[in-house]
Amino acid sequence: MTSPLPQTAAPSGPPGSRAYAIGDVHGRLDLLDALLTQIADDRQRRPGSRDFLVLLGDVIDRGPESRGVVQRLRGLDDPTLHPVFLMGNHEEMLVRALGAEPKRLRDWLKFGGTECIASYGIDPARIAGLDPASAAAAIRAAIPRDDLAFIDGFADSFRFGDYLFVHAGIRPGIALEHQRTGDLRWIREDFLESEVVHPLFVIHGHTIVDRPDERPNRIGIDTGAYASNVLTALCIEGTDRRYFTTGS
Repeated sequence: MTSPLPQTAAPSGPPGSRAYAIGDVHGRLDLLDALLTQIADDRQRRPGSRDFLVLLGDVIDRGPESRGVVQRLRGLDDPTLHPVFLMGNHEEMLVRALGAEPKRLRDWLKFGGTECIASYGIDPARIAGLDPASAAAAIRAAIPRDDLAFIDGFADSFRFGDYLFVHAGIRPGIALEHQRTGDLRWIREDFLESEVVHPLFVIHGHTIVDRPDERPNRIGIDTGAYASNVLTALCIEGTDRRYFTTGS
Protein backbone atom coordinates (compact mmCIF):
# COMPACT_ATOMS: atom_id res chain seq x y z
CA MET A 1 0.00 0.00 0.00
CA THR A 2 1.28 3.46 -0.86
CA SER A 3 1.19 6.26 1.69
CA PRO A 4 0.32 9.98 1.46
CA LEU A 5 3.12 12.27 0.36
CA PRO A 6 5.05 13.53 3.40
CA GLN A 7 6.58 16.95 3.77
CA THR A 8 10.05 16.66 2.23
CA ALA A 9 12.76 18.89 0.83
CA ALA A 10 11.75 20.81 -2.26
CA PRO A 11 12.58 19.09 -5.55
CA SER A 12 15.40 20.60 -7.56
CA GLY A 13 16.63 20.72 -11.10
CA PRO A 14 20.25 19.72 -11.77
CA PRO A 15 22.94 22.28 -10.89
CA GLY A 16 23.76 24.78 -13.59
CA SER A 17 20.70 23.91 -15.67
CA ARG A 18 17.32 25.44 -16.34
CA ALA A 19 14.20 23.99 -17.98
CA TYR A 20 11.26 25.77 -19.57
CA ALA A 21 8.26 23.46 -19.94
CA ILE A 22 5.39 24.54 -22.19
CA GLY A 23 1.89 23.11 -21.84
CA ASP A 24 -0.42 21.86 -24.59
CA VAL A 25 -0.09 24.22 -27.58
CA HIS A 26 -2.81 22.60 -29.74
CA GLY A 27 -2.13 24.49 -32.93
CA ARG A 28 -1.92 27.98 -31.40
CA LEU A 29 1.16 29.29 -33.19
CA ASP A 30 0.38 32.85 -32.12
CA LEU A 31 0.53 31.96 -28.44
CA LEU A 32 3.59 29.75 -28.86
CA ASP A 33 5.49 32.55 -30.60
CA ALA A 34 4.59 35.01 -27.86
CA LEU A 35 5.65 32.58 -25.14
CA LEU A 36 8.94 31.77 -26.88
CA THR A 37 9.64 35.51 -26.97
CA GLN A 38 9.08 35.72 -23.21
CA ILE A 39 11.41 32.78 -22.67
CA ALA A 40 14.09 34.31 -24.89
CA ASP A 41 13.87 37.57 -22.93
CA ASP A 42 14.13 35.68 -19.64
CA ARG A 43 17.19 33.77 -20.84
CA GLN A 44 18.86 36.99 -21.93
CA ARG A 45 18.33 38.47 -18.46
CA ARG A 46 19.65 35.32 -16.76
CA PRO A 47 22.62 34.00 -18.78
CA GLY A 48 25.04 31.30 -17.79
CA SER A 49 22.99 28.12 -17.43
CA ARG A 50 22.39 25.06 -19.64
CA ASP A 51 18.85 25.58 -20.87
CA PHE A 52 16.22 23.06 -21.99
CA LEU A 53 12.92 23.76 -23.74
CA VAL A 54 10.38 21.00 -23.04
CA LEU A 55 7.15 20.74 -25.04
CA LEU A 56 4.78 18.56 -22.99
CA GLY A 57 2.89 17.11 -25.97
CA ASP A 58 -0.32 17.87 -27.87
CA VAL A 59 1.33 20.54 -29.96
CA ILE A 60 -1.11 19.68 -32.80
CA ASP A 61 -4.91 19.47 -33.34
CA ARG A 62 -7.87 21.61 -32.24
CA GLY A 63 -6.29 25.00 -32.95
CA PRO A 64 -5.90 26.49 -36.45
CA GLU A 65 -2.14 26.23 -37.09
CA SER A 66 -0.83 22.75 -36.39
CA ARG A 67 1.39 22.94 -39.46
CA GLY A 68 2.83 26.27 -38.37
CA VAL A 69 3.52 24.97 -34.87
CA VAL A 70 5.30 21.87 -36.17
CA GLN A 71 7.42 23.90 -38.55
CA ARG A 72 8.22 26.47 -35.85
CA LEU A 73 9.42 23.74 -33.51
CA ARG A 74 11.34 21.95 -36.24
CA GLY A 75 13.06 25.23 -37.05
CA LEU A 76 14.39 25.96 -33.57
CA ASP A 77 18.06 26.64 -34.22
CA ASP A 78 19.52 28.11 -31.05
CA PRO A 79 22.50 25.88 -30.18
CA THR A 80 22.36 27.06 -26.55
CA LEU A 81 18.75 25.88 -26.08
CA HIS A 82 18.21 22.11 -25.99
CA PRO A 83 14.68 21.18 -27.17
CA VAL A 84 12.78 18.15 -25.87
CA PHE A 85 9.50 17.13 -27.52
CA LEU A 86 7.17 14.76 -25.67
CA MET A 87 4.50 12.59 -27.25
CA GLY A 88 0.94 13.51 -26.30
CA ASN A 89 -2.19 11.50 -26.94
CA HIS A 90 -2.97 13.66 -29.97
CA GLU A 91 0.40 12.95 -31.58
CA GLU A 92 -0.12 9.28 -30.80
CA MET A 93 -3.49 9.30 -32.57
CA LEU A 94 -1.98 10.92 -35.67
CA VAL A 95 0.90 8.43 -35.81
CA ARG A 96 -1.40 5.44 -35.39
CA ALA A 97 -4.11 6.65 -37.78
CA LEU A 98 -1.65 7.51 -40.55
CA GLY A 99 0.40 4.39 -39.90
CA ALA A 100 -0.74 0.85 -39.23
CA GLU A 101 -4.20 1.68 -37.88
CA PRO A 102 -6.20 3.74 -40.41
CA LYS A 103 -9.41 2.51 -38.76
CA ARG A 104 -8.62 5.03 -36.02
CA LEU A 105 -8.61 7.93 -38.48
CA ARG A 106 -12.25 8.98 -37.93
CA ASP A 107 -11.75 9.13 -34.17
CA TRP A 108 -8.65 11.29 -34.60
CA LEU A 109 -10.43 13.67 -36.99
CA LYS A 110 -13.33 14.11 -34.54
CA PHE A 111 -10.84 14.65 -31.72
CA GLY A 112 -9.14 17.66 -33.30
CA GLY A 113 -7.46 16.12 -36.31
CA THR A 114 -9.83 17.91 -38.70
CA GLU A 115 -8.25 21.24 -37.78
CA CYS A 116 -4.80 19.68 -38.15
CA ILE A 117 -5.35 18.44 -41.70
CA ALA A 118 -7.00 21.72 -42.69
CA SER A 119 -3.80 23.53 -41.66
CA TYR A 120 -2.00 21.40 -44.27
CA GLY A 121 -4.43 22.48 -46.98
CA ILE A 122 -6.49 19.28 -46.92
CA ASP A 123 -10.24 19.65 -47.46
CA PRO A 124 -11.95 17.70 -44.65
CA ALA A 125 -15.05 17.27 -46.82
CA ARG A 126 -13.02 15.40 -49.44
CA ILE A 127 -11.50 13.16 -46.79
CA ALA A 128 -14.96 12.40 -45.36
CA GLY A 129 -15.96 10.73 -48.61
CA LEU A 130 -13.05 8.26 -48.62
CA ASP A 131 -12.65 4.93 -46.88
CA PRO A 132 -10.19 5.02 -43.94
CA ALA A 133 -7.21 3.54 -45.80
CA SER A 134 -7.63 5.91 -48.76
CA ALA A 135 -8.19 8.87 -46.44
CA ALA A 136 -5.03 8.08 -44.48
CA ALA A 137 -3.06 7.77 -47.72
CA ALA A 138 -4.35 11.13 -48.96
CA ILE A 139 -3.40 12.83 -45.69
CA ARG A 140 0.06 11.25 -45.67
CA ALA A 141 0.60 12.53 -49.20
CA ALA A 142 -0.26 16.09 -48.15
CA ILE A 143 1.76 16.32 -44.93
CA PRO A 144 5.51 16.68 -45.51
CA ARG A 145 7.36 13.47 -44.69
CA ASP A 146 9.77 15.38 -42.45
CA ASP A 147 6.87 16.72 -40.37
CA LEU A 148 5.53 13.19 -39.84
CA ALA A 149 8.98 11.86 -38.95
CA PHE A 150 9.48 14.74 -36.52
CA ILE A 151 6.23 13.94 -34.67
CA ASP A 152 6.89 10.20 -34.70
CA GLY A 153 10.23 10.86 -33.02
CA PHE A 154 8.83 12.52 -29.91
CA ALA A 155 9.96 11.05 -26.56
CA ASP A 156 7.72 9.75 -23.78
CA SER A 157 9.38 11.41 -20.80
CA PHE A 158 12.28 13.60 -19.75
CA ARG A 159 14.04 13.60 -16.40
CA PHE A 160 15.43 16.85 -15.06
CA GLY A 161 17.01 16.41 -11.63
CA ASP A 162 14.22 15.56 -9.19
CA TYR A 163 11.58 16.28 -11.85
CA LEU A 164 9.93 14.11 -14.48
CA PHE A 165 8.24 15.73 -17.49
CA VAL A 166 5.47 13.69 -19.15
CA HIS A 167 2.35 14.48 -21.14
CA ALA A 168 -0.46 13.06 -19.01
CA GLY A 169 1.07 11.58 -15.85
CA ILE A 170 2.29 8.29 -14.43
CA ARG A 171 0.64 5.26 -12.86
CA PRO A 172 1.02 5.65 -9.06
CA GLY A 173 2.95 2.87 -7.35
CA ILE A 174 4.67 1.69 -10.54
CA ALA A 175 8.42 2.10 -11.01
CA LEU A 176 9.33 4.59 -13.71
CA GLU A 177 11.02 1.96 -15.86
CA HIS A 178 7.80 -0.08 -15.86
CA GLN A 179 5.38 2.72 -16.78
CA ARG A 180 3.18 2.01 -19.80
CA THR A 181 3.27 4.50 -22.66
CA GLY A 182 -0.54 4.49 -22.64
CA ASP A 183 -0.50 5.92 -19.12
CA LEU A 184 2.20 8.47 -19.89
CA ARG A 185 0.04 9.81 -22.73
CA TRP A 186 -3.53 9.24 -21.53
CA ILE A 187 -3.90 8.75 -17.76
CA ARG A 188 -6.19 11.06 -15.79
CA GLU A 189 -8.06 10.32 -12.54
CA ASP A 190 -5.81 7.60 -11.12
CA PHE A 191 -2.89 9.99 -11.39
CA LEU A 192 -4.62 13.29 -10.72
CA GLU A 193 -6.32 12.09 -7.55
CA SER A 194 -3.26 10.37 -6.10
CA GLU A 195 -1.45 11.84 -3.10
CA VAL A 196 1.30 9.24 -2.95
CA VAL A 197 5.01 9.81 -3.21
CA HIS A 198 6.15 9.43 -6.81
CA PRO A 199 9.78 8.52 -7.59
CA LEU A 200 10.14 12.01 -9.11
CA PHE A 201 8.06 15.20 -8.96
CA VAL A 202 5.87 15.17 -12.09
CA ILE A 203 5.26 18.10 -14.46
CA HIS A 204 2.46 17.39 -16.96
CA GLY A 205 -0.17 18.72 -19.32
CA HIS A 206 -3.17 16.84 -20.82
CA THR A 207 -5.81 17.89 -18.26
CA ILE A 208 -7.08 21.44 -18.65
CA VAL A 209 -6.95 23.75 -15.63
CA ASP A 210 -7.72 27.45 -15.23
CA ARG A 211 -4.27 28.11 -13.78
CA PRO A 212 -1.24 25.95 -12.93
CA ASP A 213 -2.44 23.10 -10.71
CA GLU A 214 0.19 22.81 -7.98
CA ARG A 215 0.01 19.69 -5.81
CA PRO A 216 2.55 18.19 -3.38
CA ASN A 217 3.56 15.55 -5.94
CA ARG A 218 2.84 17.14 -9.34
CA ILE A 219 2.06 20.32 -11.31
CA GLY A 220 -0.30 20.47 -14.29
CA ILE A 221 0.16 23.35 -16.75
CA ASP A 222 -2.35 22.69 -19.57
CA THR A 223 -4.39 25.89 -19.47
CA GLY A 224 -6.46 25.00 -22.54
CA ALA A 225 -4.73 27.33 -24.99
CA TYR A 226 -6.88 26.44 -28.02
CA ALA A 227 -10.06 27.61 -26.23
CA SER A 228 -8.88 29.87 -23.40
CA ASN A 229 -6.21 31.83 -25.33
CA VAL A 230 -3.87 31.17 -22.39
CA LEU A 231 -0.68 29.18 -22.93
CA THR A 232 1.47 28.50 -19.87
CA ALA A 233 5.15 27.69 -19.33
CA LEU A 234 6.94 26.67 -16.15
CA CYS A 235 10.60 27.49 -15.56
CA ILE A 236 12.57 25.30 -13.17
CA GLU A 237 15.97 26.45 -11.95
CA GLY A 238 17.36 24.73 -8.88
CA THR A 239 14.55 24.75 -6.32
CA ASP A 240 13.00 27.85 -7.87
CA ARG A 241 9.86 27.68 -10.05
CA ARG A 242 8.45 30.54 -12.12
CA TYR A 243 5.56 30.78 -14.58
CA PHE A 244 5.03 32.54 -17.88
CA THR A 245 1.67 32.97 -19.56
CA THR A 246 0.48 34.59 -22.75
CA GLY A 247 -2.93 35.43 -24.16
CA SER A 248 -6.04 36.32 -22.20
